[in-house]
Amino acid sequence: MVATMLVGCGGSAEEAAPSTDAAQTETKTEETKTETAETAPAEKQDVALRMWGAEEDQEMLQGMIDSFVANYADAANITVELGVESESTAKDVVLTDIEAAADVFAFASDQLPDLVKAGALQNIDELDAAIQAYAGKSVADIKGANAPGSVDAATANNALYAFPMSADNGYFLYYDSSVISADDAKSWDSLLAAAEAAGKKVGMTFASGWYNASFFYGAGFTTGLNEDGTTSLDFNGTADYSGVEVVKGMLNIAGHPAFMAIADGDISNQIAGGSLAAVVSGTWDATAAQTAFGDGYAATKLPTYTVGDAQVQQGSVAGFKLVGVNAYSQNAGWAALLAEWITNEENQKIRFATREIGPSNINAAASEEVAANIAISALAEQSAYGVVQVVGGNYWDPTATFGEMIAKGELSADDEAGIQTALDNMVAGVTAPVQ
Repeated sequence: MVATMLVGCGGSAEEAAPSTDAAQTETKTEETKTETAETAPAEKQDVALRMWGAEEDQEMLQGMIDSFVANYADAANITVELGVESESTAKDVVLTDIEAAADVFAFASDQLPDLVKAGALQNIDELDAAIQAYAGKSVADIKGANAPGSVDAATANNALYAFPMSADNGYFLYYDSSVISADDAKSWDSLLAAAEAAGKKVGMTFASGWYNASFFYGAGFTTGLNEDGTTSLDFNGTADYSGVEVVKGMLNIAGHPAFMAIADGDISNQIAGGSLAAVVSGTWDATAAQTAFGDGYAATKLPTYTVGDAQVQQGSVAGFKLVGVNAYSQNAGWAALLAEWITNEENQKIRFATREIGPSNINAAASEEVAANIAISALAEQSAYGVVQVVGGNYWDPTATFGEMIAKGELSADDEAGIQTALDNMVAGVTAPVQ
């Protein structure tokens, strides 16, 4: 029965799920589960799978595929076709034609709600018995092995819909320690003052709802995704502070002579330009920052910023990379085993060693090698203040426009009514019905 769970019908997630008898297997004792595994058919199956991954990861992924095939060689004759698809665009490509998409694919965690809503992802909990029988671990074990935030990001409707792969899709502060001291980096006020004294700049992208939400998250505000696909947003109200007070703090930063507003996607170029003493970015810019700052290369959590008379810790978006199984896979169980394999502790260590990708696996993240990595350590420090951002499609344009208004000084910190109107307009745009 467990063996049959490895094969899906190719029609839907429901059809690919275990039968009632197989589901009952999950409630049996460990002894019975062992017996079930031992009674799997002696004849080896022929299993063909397709997997997508980022272009820069192809060689590394092929090595993981080879080890997967070798590990399960006694159980099946497995072939895996590896294709190129970025995590950032996976959702759009998959939803164009779910049935034609790969059996296994990686994607950014903010894409999970749309993929689940479209019925594109296999419910991993439904394959628990098969994973236990063949991989020797349960879905509960997999959840417990990864950081809670990454598991939350892979969960919908109280079920696991993907395997956590990495926990490095967030941002923090890079700085040149020959210009900025560790104490200077603790607050935006001291950070900007030190940069100005050295004739340097501090850069951040404001015209992006991914970056500028960090100020609101730090002050206690929230975002969320409603069942109808609209976004809930309260930035124009009052949390620990008022939205107007938060914007005043942002305006004071943006208006400082040492601040550089950087266009979304242009951070790497600006780091290389040499005028920055510090910049808000993520692990993808580690090489650029290390090259620019040389022996002064350093990184830490984001600074605090001034709200009224208080110092508020800037929040951030805690993003993760996940690996999902296509709900229409003809071999859903084997696809789940492949997804589990390429995201297990050993392969997350390989990811870090090969590409410096921050692990979501708790043991891998606790290794000496990861702890010694300046960027990954800074990200881990900032993760305590990170929020898993789940929003609808209408979120991005209004928040980018609002951030650009702040960056260009189109709002005045002395004009509370004007700030409130701008906040109300932004929230109205974000929360509008999805067209």
